[in-house]
Amino acid sequence: MIEKDVNDDVTHHHLTHFYGMVIMHRITILIVRFSITLATLLGYHNLFLQHRTGRHPERPARLTAIIETLKHENLWSHLKSVTGDDIDPDPWILTNHSQEYVNRLQQACQNQLPFIDSPDSAICPDSYRVAQKAVAVTLDACDIIIGQQAQNGFCALRPPGHHAEYDRSLGFCLFNNVAIAGRYLQQKHNIKKILIFDSDVHHGNGTQHSFERDNTVFYCSLHQHPATLYPGTGWPQEVGEGPGRGFTLNLPLEPGAGDDECLEMFRVNFLPVAREFNPDFVLISAGFDGHRKDPLSQLNMSDIAYDEMTKDMITLAQNCCQGRLLTLLEGGYHLGVLGHCVSNHIKLLMNYTIA
Repeated sequence: MIEKDVNDDVTHHHLTHFYGMVIMHRITILIVRFSITLATLLGYHNLFLQHRTGRHPERPARLTAIIETLKHENLWSHLKSVTGDDIDPDPWILTNHSQEYVNRLQQACQNQLPFIDSPDSAICPDSYRVAQKAVAVTLDACDIIIGQQAQNGFCALRPPGHHAEYDRSLGFCLFNNVAIAGRYLQQKHNIKKILIFDSDVHHGNGTQHSFERDNTVFYCSLHQHPATLYPGTGWPQEVGEGPGRGFTLNLPLEPGAGDDECLEMFRVNFLPVAREFNPDFVLISAGFDGHRKDPLSQLNMSDIAYDEMTKDMITLAQNCCQGRLLTLLEGGYHLGVLGHCVSNHIKLLMNYTIA
């Protein structure tokens, strides 16, 4: 009887130890998964600084301001670095741009022309390969989020992209990074429905035109009224065409509009439609040039509006598509504002508290 009790105690001890190890193993797995879920990536490459535009609002100092702010606020080392070094962007650029335009841009850079298509789109000999790298970084970021190596991310890109059309450059933009990302997610990763929210103060004409006949991509732009600002597109009646009718939403703001008007437009007109669309992936074309201090617009927004929209977009992605969200930099030309707003945006992606 005593021997049986001893054996029972030993057996009980081993079972307790065994189940304890199993539980700890499962907890470890959950912790690893949780850590991966919370990871935020930063897409950036030093080559972006080689797109030299001279005395131009879209200049290398924009990215320098962002990187310096991220380092100063101790965010840089906590972000997963994405550099696009193993990505061939060329086939994917052709999903949104003509071969003729790609060849013309490459030749213009080789011939050291000062701009392509319009004086707004300044170029230098390195601009073609910088634009290629911007696309490569974007696609690399898509792969990493789809592969669950990061939950979300921000790509600090130059040149920006949302004005670039199928066959020409416009408004500082060479290749349409966000439109190419949408094609890539659908064609390589079989993502069915993509939401693109464009917060740049200038309407994203190129992105709208890329998807205006597509009912699998919902494009929304919140911008200064086209009667008062470049490029003059993005009127409320532009809602898409053919099968894409109803999948384009333009929300123009009158000059002088501030945080209250912006957030009301965003929450009343956009968010309910976005929830109904129920995307499988969220892309943001992030412009911070609607800020009251920005030299290129007449809106009166503050960083509060940008922070609030970021919070709502993160919640939307969490509720619809497991938090899969990628932000690509578009405009923002006041260096101090740009660094601060991007830093806040990234903190929110990382689930940090904004003071």
